[in-house]
Order: sequence, then structure tokens, then C-alpha cells
Amino acid sequence: MYQAIRRRRDVRAEFTGEPVPDEALMRVLGAAHQAPSVGNTQPWDFVVVRNPTTLATFADHVAAARLNFARSLPGSRRDTFEPIKIDGIVESGTGIVVTYDPSRGGPNILGRHTVDDTGVFSAVLAIENLWLAAVAEEVGIGWVSFYDENYLAELVGIPAPVRPIAWLCLGKVTEFRQVPDLERFGWRQRRPLADAVRYETY
Repeated sequence: MYQAIRRRRDVRAEFTGEPVPDEALMRVLGAAHQAPSVGNTQPWDFVVVRNPTTLATFADHVAAARLNFARSLPGSRRDTFEPIKIDGIVESGTGIVVTYDPSRGGPNILGRHTVDDTGVFSAVLAIENLWLAAVAEEVGIGWVSFYDENYLAELVGIPAPVRPIAWLCLGKVTEFRQVPDLERFGWRQRRPLADAVRYETY
């Protein structure tokens, strides 16, 4: 488990295009489905997207969103961002859209009464399970976040009030990089653990 955590990377440029066997895909999704959830609501669903037209359409949408972000950056930051690849939608050959259904479990959710976000947190726990299982299968995952939520919902037919909370690129990889891309390209470095641990009060 510790080895999988250390090796986990947000994969962008290392996808081979080789399809992941259905058996491995279902093991990874099975691990995601074993995640803990508030009130045992299991508020996630997984939309597996392999249609090349859909992948290309979404990739075009993401490219436009990337360009808009780049234009919003000051000059030096834009230069740092320029070489960073932000998706492997087409190259991976498989997308997994993870959704969150706030109505799953009915109107009285045990544990969500005072902190509504625990529902979204539950779906994110499923994503982390999926990601670590993928590493164990030697499969790469890349989380794409440059998109309009309503556009993605319409693209893959997600009905309200269900929300898409992640598009994950999934595929075989040439390698898992030793250093995460954002550190490698100088966007941001990892904080030391000592800076993140506090005792008794913030």
C-alpha cells in the first residue's frame, strides 16, 4: 500500500494507447466501489467512455479551457504552464466519469445532516481507491479538471441532480514518473510533512 501511494502519479504524457483488459478495469472499479461513504449511501457511479468520437470531442473542449486558463496567467506563470500537458484523453483510450448523486440514500442521510459536503467527500474517496488500485495494476490515471461541468454532464447524459465530479483518463503507461509533473516543470513543490502537521490547535 505504501509503495502504491509513493508511485501514484497524475499521468498525462505516458499513456501507450494499449487498452486495459476488462478484467483489470473491473478490479479497479471494484476497489473504488469498496470505498467508505457517509451513511453508506455509495453516491458514486462510473461512466466508462471509450467511443473515439466522444473522447476527441471532450479533448477539444478541454483544450479550449486550457487555452482560456493560459490566457488568464501573468507572463512568467504562463511560460511555466506552457509545457505542462494537462490531459491524456485521447491517448489513454478510456475515460471514467465519476459522478456524485446527492439524492442517493433519500432525504435523511446519516452523517450528512450537518456537513453536506461529506457526500462529495465520499465520492472522492472512491476516486482515491480507484487510483491506488490502478497503480497496483500498472495502469495510469490522469484526473482532468479543465472542463465545464454542465458540458460534461450533457456529453455523457448525466441527469440532474447527479453531478460529474471527475473525468479520469485510464490506460497502460510506459512508466510512472519519479517526480510529479507539476514539480518537474516548476509549477509548485510539495510541502514538507513537518509544515503540515499541527498539534492540539491550528
